[in-house]
Amino acid sequence: MMSTSPLAPADAGVPSADTRPSLTVLSGFWPAVTYAVARSLLAADPALLLVRHDLAEVREGTVHRVVRDSAGLVEDERITLAHGCVSCTLREDVLPTLARLARAHSGRDLLLMLPEVVEPEAVAAACAHCLVDGAPLADLLRIDSYVTVVAAEHLLDGLSSTDDLRALGIQAADNDDRALADVVVRQIEYADTLVLWGDSPDGAYDTSRLAVLLQRMTPWATLVRVQGDHVDAGELTRQLRGTRRHRPETPGVLARGLEGYSLGVHEPHPDCGVVSVVFRARRPFHPRRLHTVLEEVNADVIRSRGHLWLASQPETVVAWEFAGGGLGLGSLGRWLATLPDAHWDDVSDHRRLAAALDWDPYYGDRHQHLAFIGLELDPADLRRTLSRCLLTDAELADGEDTWRTYPDPFAGCFPLAGPDPTNTEGEPA
Repeated sequence: MMSTSPLAPADAGVPSADTRPSLTVLSGFWPAVTYAVARSLLAADPALLLVRHDLAEVREGTVHRVVRDSAGLVEDERITLAHGCVSCTLREDVLPTLARLARAHSGRDLLLMLPEVVEPEAVAAACAHCLVDGAPLADLLRIDSYVTVVAAEHLLDGLSSTDDLRALGIQAADNDDRALADVVVRQIEYADTLVLWGDSPDGAYDTSRLAVLLQRMTPWATLVRVQGDHVDAGELTRQLRGTRRHRPETPGVLARGLEGYSLGVHEPHPDCGVVSVVFRARRPFHPRRLHTVLEEVNADVIRSRGHLWLASQPETVVAWEFAGGGLGLGSLGRWLATLPDAHWDDVSDHRRLAAALDWDPYYGDRHQHLAFIGLELDPADLRRTLSRCLLTDAELADGEDTWRTYPDPFAGCFPLAGPDPTNTEGEPA
């Protein structure tokens, strides 16, 4: 049986005169269910072309490309690359293959099925910035949707896994140190459409809980559920193709809050045990107090993400990303409040607008914005814990010069690239 979320995005209004072939990008960490969706779409449309790349030998510089339609193989070729990595595969074969097929089969739409370790955001970046024969790929085809397929049977295990790709022997390059859970959440969160395939082995309630969990993780995506032994390929096609859901201007998940997009939904009351909490605050975090609660605030969390600012590093937007038991912190650049006006032109219109709409006379655009999703999470306790890490009134009154002297366990962890734009004396930053 199949059902779909009632909150499908509105049609983007692409003119009907657009004759470019449509591209649907299909990703997922569990190839069996991802390929099941691909086969269903092929069965419903004999003209559809499926493009797949096997990366099993990519570290040796070889990629196996297969193109097929509902009638069988169209192409089957092994390609030798100068460098064995995913980014080289995208630039040197995936994009050129899509361009070539779009030219040679102008009346046929394309379905790109990504290998299980490839994140769709990497494909979107390549499509946006890499030229094929001197022209952008968008001149030849229209990206319709990014669809991610998840297996109900394995989803919770994947989200909670502490394994990394290297330990599993499926890393995409010699220097690929990504965790399995990080790949799964990034595939889910970049999608504009999610397919929850199958049923939880623990019964109907747990299957419903997985659906709620996905909706809390990606409130911006349309959720399609496929259950039972029989799949209506025509109905699945209507739900997944020709939707025009992809918005190329949408930022990656860690930058969503800065760009004025939703980072998560605040649903503190459990739904099938799933709780989603959004924490926002104007005051900066005290670095030492925040450091002491990092493990505590993520103890019952499946996924948390967002950005924050530390009193001791007031120029830096700090990225926050937790999945699979591991917390990652990094730099997202500088707060606009710390930049001269001339440097505002270097950031997106969305970010400038979001900052202007929420500007504070004292703090500027600096703030905390974190989203937490978990099972049986205590939202009140989480909020209390994080609030205790904010500066007190007395600490705020001391000012930034004093904040910078705080003992900082994060010192040196978030370097800012390039020269300091506030340094007007020509001295090294």
